[in-house]
Amino acid sequence: MPRATARHILVASEAKCNELKTAIEGGADFAQIAKENSTCPSSRQGGDLGSFGPGQMVREFDQVVFSAPVGVVQGPVKTQFGYHLLEVTSRQD
Repeated sequence: MPRATARHILVASEAKCNELKTAIEGGADFAQIAKENSTCPSSRQGGDLGSFGPGQMVREFDQVVFSAPVGVVQGPVKTQFGYHLLEVTSRQD
């Protein structure tokens, strides 16, 4: 069974998500941006979601986490919760 670890930032708007992605791509620390901006409780851990398998997260999230390259920030990804920036930190297939 595939497993992945990932971290994310959840915000209410696509514009804010794009703004934060630009900051991270410019060298800002993902974990610090998550702590300061994410509305998910995982923000306290820098957005870290730990380890999970397919089907444990919402479908849109799963599609990115189990296909995107490791270590590359993806998004905005829209889900029922808002807009996410996702970074797969490891994956075993």
